[in-house]
Amino acid sequence: QVQLVESGGGLVQPGGSLRLSCAASGSIRSIYPMGWYRQAPGKQRELVARINRVLDTTYAESVKGRFTISRAGDKNTVYLQMNSLKPEDTAVYYCNMAGPSGYDYWGQGTQVTVSS
Repeated sequence: QVQLVESGGGLVQPGGSLRLSCAASGSIRSIYPMGWYRQAPGKQRELVARINRVLDTTYAESVKGRFTISRAGDKNTVYLQMNSLKPEDTAVYYCNMAGPSGYDYWGQGTQVTVSS
């Protein structure tokens, strides 16, 4: 059984920074693409950023230049450094791993609130 455990959410003022972490554990035999999604109240879940096994990255337009996704060398561990946070970044952030046979694994979500 595979589990994704996230940490690092919280309350921050506009312009501040947060770093999210996500570690996968369980029966994993390879390195898989991982990413972060977010869902704000009343909105659909959306992609924030993702990174594949050769470190190619993709970002949502709304976070380019502010957020950076990275991963630990040979582990299914991913980070999201979020700088210059805005109130519209407020959402529950979910870690994702695109596992074998196209099966998606999800973390439990971590709340990020940007407010003064």
